[in-house]
Amino acid sequence: MTAAIAVIEGKWKTSLLWLMESGPHRPGELRRTLPGLSEKVLTQALREMETDGLVHREVHDVLPLKTVYSLTPFGRELSEALGPLSDWGHRRLETLTGVEDETVCRPAS
Repeated sequence: MTAAIAVIEGKWKTSLLWLMESGPHRPGELRRTLPGLSEKVLTQALREMETDGLVHREVHDVLPLKTVYSLTPFGRELSEALGPLSDWGHRRLETLTGVEDETVCRPAS
């Protein structure tokens, strides 16, 4: 369990995983979708996710350079495994507050 949690540790990694479920994204797209995420923190998170085998980084040799990130099969598998945990969290919040949580977006499976 500790090894699994270590891979997703950090404020933004689960959100990045879910965003990339919809397909490849450029870093700027990811940053614009997640208010409060700085370029420095995004770069660090993506590098860690690449090192852990969750995302694939592809650099297109055009000017200006175009970098695109996409989920690896391992990253997609992890994102799918996190779905039930997310569902549980939403149910827990609803129980505690009596209000449905609409602030956290999760792609449809």
